[in-house]
Amino acid sequence: AGGTSGALWGAALRALGAVLPADRAPGREELASAATEALAAVTSLGGAEVGDKTLVDALAPFATAFAVQLRAGAPVTEAYASAVAEARTAAEHTADLRPRIGRARPLADRSVGTPDPGATSLAAVLTAVATLPTTTGSDAV
Repeated sequence: AGGTSGALWGAALRALGAVLPADRAPGREELASAATEALAAVTSLGGAEVGDKTLVDALAPFATAFAVQLRAGAPVTEAYASAVAEARTAAEHTADLRPRIGRARPLADRSVGTPDPGATSLAAVLTAVATLPTTTGSDAV
């Protein structure tokens, strides 16, 4: 990944992996915590907040929706699919934003009308993960 996105993805995946167990399928709380820890790692490293026109604009709604729905008892696949829909919508809405941080910031007003590439690619990856076959029975947790 070019620019800072590679470092941000790395931080997110490391944080996510640190919360998930290596010897068994994760439980609901572990999955919820993994999503929120990934978000915390990205915001801590990059300093972006929702509204800055970065991948955080898609990651924050995903992490929040996923954690809330899991903690409310939704099946994992249902919670994930709903959270992915939140991320896709949020990524699309970054087209309305003016970048305040990151590589797009120098483009300022010229970037309005174009969705943020980081938010868009994050939503695409989350969507692709939703299509992977499950073999762990994670909905049983």
